[in-house]
Amino acid sequence: MKVLRTPDKHFQSLPDFDFEPTYTVIHDADGTELRIHSVDIGPRDAEPILLMHGNPSWAYLYRHVIKGLIPTGKRIIAIDLVGLGKSDKPAKRSYYSVERHLDWLTKWLETNNLNNITLVCQDWGGVLGLWLVANYPERFSRVFATNTTVPIGDGGNKVLRIWQTVMKWMPCFPWKVAFAPSFQSKTLSTEEYKAYLAPFPQWKYQSGIMQFPQLIPVFANNPAVPIFKDAWQKLGNFKKPFLTVFGTHDPITKGEEKRLQAHIPGCKGQAHERLYKIGHFSPEEAPELLVERIIPFLDVN
Repeated sequence: MKVLRTPDKHFQSLPDFDFEPTYTVIHDADGTELRIHSVDIGPRDAEPILLMHGNPSWAYLYRHVIKGLIPTGKRIIAIDLVGLGKSDKPAKRSYYSVERHLDWLTKWLETNNLNNITLVCQDWGGVLGLWLVANYPERFSRVFATNTTVPIGDGGNKVLRIWQTVMKWMPCFPWKVAFAPSFQSKTLSTEEYKAYLAPFPQWKYQSGIMQFPQLIPVFANNPAVPIFKDAWQKLGNFKKPFLTVFGTHDPITKGEEKRLQAHIPGCKGQAHERLYKIGHFSPEEAPELLVERIIPFLDVN
């Protein structure tokens, strides 16, 4: 498997992102070495808060959330999924599958031996992160979910179906059409926009973000459906605190918070909330609001 690595020069002087990089080396099932990046700050013996992003963002999405959580004294980890951010990028779209993403994340989790985790997850960070919760519940203390879900092949919604179809034929990621306009309550500055694009200086680095839409198990014939149906069933036994804080103006995950609340026992009695006029990328649009809700949730048992 051929692997690309975005040169460090593309990450220099990004606005509000002055964190030292941390790298974990794992190996793919075929033996290929992969380097996974994370922001990792705070005491190593403190309980970790694991921040997981979606597509096509990276740890930069959580920059303000990270800084807002520093006063908690917790260990704060914002991982870059393989193929995104500062993590290594397998060169071909065919290299990416749900099974591989889960294998890479499992190896990363076990290598770092994280326990007592508070998971904060958005988009694919929840799709993959909640699979980890379902299969390694002993490692997680609580979950804070924002604009994410566990798709199980039931058809999804119209916007998601259109997105998957359009992306199947796109030669490169439509940043100006699909990403920049998706923010509801703010407009990215020129420098912020460039920071999101920093991991992908050329088309050849985009295989991971181009393949992600095709991996979503929207329809029943998707090969990942059994994987996520199994995870969904297991989450039906997750009784630890589970809080949903969703943006109201997200067409991708509209209504999914209710589905999570109805199925997962840990959602019962939690202070679930919908953030008015916030879209899909809530950590970018409303980091202060998320921090205000994450911090008291850390004491919920």
